[in-house]
Amino acid sequence: MTKEKTLVSVLKAISDKESLDLLSLVASEGGTSVDLRGKINLTRKQYYSRLYRLSQSGIICRVGDRYSLTAFGRIVYNSKIIIDNAIENYWKIKAIDSLEVSHELPKNEQDKLVEMLIHDQEVKKLLAVPS
Repeated sequence: MTKEKTLVSVLKAISDKESLDLLSLVASEGGTSVDLRGKINLTRKQYYSRLYRLSQSGIICRVGDRYSLTAFGRIVYNSKIIIDNAIENYWKIKAIDSLEVSHELPKNEQDKLVEMLIHDQEVKKLLAVPS
């Protein structure tokens, strides 16, 4: 499988709210197919097609009768959490963008602003102003 095809399959597997909900459910609780299906509001076909896509893309695996995240799935799930945190800070990040584009603040002042506005360490690290 090529790198691009793998990226496409991962993005396709998590491309809707229900798939992300199922990913979060597997990440937080794991469980058997019966357990998981009982906790998510999907038809049988919707549930199994999403489960299949998550499995085929290498995000989840079945061990015995239980589903859990793979090591790759833990990375994908962690990336989802980072994106969720960035969305929560969207307007603060937009303000930082505006200041970076305007070049009105020196780098050290921009760094202080990021430090004050953003509390999530992963998002903060990604926003570090390049020298």
